[in-house]
Amino acid sequence: MKIRVLGSAAGGGFPQWNCNCRNCKGYREGQINAHARTQSSICISSDGERWLLFNASPDIRAQMASFKPLQPARKLRDTGIEAVMLIDAQIDHTSGLLMLREGCPLNVYCTDPVYEDLSSGFPLFPMLESWNGGLQRHPVSLDSDKGFEIPAINNLRIHAIALSSKAPPYSPHRNNPVKGDNIGVFIEDLNTGGSLFYAPGLGAIESHLLPWMERADCLLVDGTLWRDDEMICQEVGTQTGLSMGHLPQSGAGGMLETLFPLPARRKILIHINNTNPILDEDSPERAELNRQGIEVANDGLEIDL
Repeated sequence: MKIRVLGSAAGGGFPQWNCNCRNCKGYREGQINAHARTQSSICISSDGERWLLFNASPDIRAQMASFKPLQPARKLRDTGIEAVMLIDAQIDHTSGLLMLREGCPLNVYCTDPVYEDLSSGFPLFPMLESWNGGLQRHPVSLDSDKGFEIPAINNLRIHAIALSSKAPPYSPHRNNPVKGDNIGVFIEDLNTGGSLFYAPGLGAIESHLLPWMERADCLLVDGTLWRDDEMICQEVGTQTGLSMGHLPQSGAGGMLETLFPLPARRKILIHINNTNPILDEDSPERAELNRQGIEVANDGLEIDL
């Protein structure tokens, strides 16, 4: 299984266009050791030619331009993207579908709640119907034990796992979360046996998640905030990480404490918010990750399992 990190930042990217926090200002002025990042997305393949895209960020056009296997090569107009799988209906994970309209019809896999949100509050499915049939929706089952395969993406079995979360602000059930608003995925290569657990939005380590995380060779998980009150302390927001559905890295019960005993060969944080001190590669927080053997995803990171 081949994995390409197309984007590794949280919504807004890094540096965020309207932000003057320590990280964003420091990057622009060359005062910190950091790398720019686009908004969170990955793609996977078993053969290096046919790819499954996870989430379509607003930065998808630049992300595709930076990765040749996704570019047209086989006929006059085409792409290496065979299908898109959405882990939620958040705007920073779905609005890139608008940029892919010339490639419609496009196979899109998502849960029922995500489909409902993208047919009502943020109606991408109706909006794109006029482009050669638009988005062809395929339901994602939450029967994680059984799993499923996607045609043309050979030898990869996907298990969708429900996560606790809040629906997007435009969702009709924003204040009434339902199962399937947000998912993680466990992906296994049926040839090599390699496995990935991917959850860029992870608000709590629920008991049903640990068996999947313990099985994975690689964990690619939520790295949004270092501390729960990070955005409040930096005066760029009023919400905690947990209230937004993101488990902080530090503190009791945080992501570092969760990852420490797990046997995965690689443990990687993704969906990094622009305020997170781990973006500064010389920070004490980054040094702590290095000490624990935890990586920070960057745009262009490639993983083979």
